[in-house]
Amino acid sequence: MTATDSSTPPDHFAKHLALEPAAQEMLFTAARTTNRFADEPVADEQLRAIWELAKWPPTSANTNPMRVLYLRTPEARKRLLPHLAEGNRAMSASAPVTAVLAYDPQYTEHLPQLLPFRPDFKEMLEADPVKHQQQARFNAALQAGYFLLSVRAAGLAAGPLGGFDPDGVDKEFFSDCRWRSFLLVNIGKPGNDPWFERLPRLDYEQAVGLL
Repeated sequence: MTATDSSTPPDHFAKHLALEPAAQEMLFTAARTTNRFADEPVADEQLRAIWELAKWPPTSANTNPMRVLYLRTPEARKRLLPHLAEGNRAMSASAPVTAVLAYDPQYTEHLPQLLPFRPDFKEMLEADPVKHQQQARFNAALQAGYFLLSVRAAGLAAGPLGGFDPDGVDKEFFSDCRWRSFLLVNIGKPGNDPWFERLPRLDYEQAVGLL
């Protein structure tokens, strides 16, 4: 497996993409994990729009196991802070909204609705408990990537973080349901000095092979 040896600047290849340069920048090349947010509210309509976009990309067998809880009131966000790693509390406290991304361990309940042409698939997945939960976690993680792109498509900044106590968050917010948290995403407009210095990425020749 070898990669082509090319010294062509990466910007040269942008013309081969269907997305306009501005959209490429918004969704990918200028995408940064935001650490400080402006004191500017995010409307409930924007949060709805993020979900309405993020729900469409594909998952394995259309399982769609990810669930979202938006914490957008000061009271709800205050309840979250004790469950965060100490270094993450300030950035989350500055965000007008934090999305708790979770997955539903019993996601197959909805397969008759989501995969109507395969009525046997629900029982097939549930017959293998290990694969059943592997599918839940993998597809929820896939949906989380779509969710981050949707936040950026709404013109907002996203600050995903994994430094939190999932058991504590689940007990705090999901004690009356079966959802299980796996990622938090702070959402809002960037504040002052919102980003760390841009870190490098691997070159094409380091990360890509051609057969």
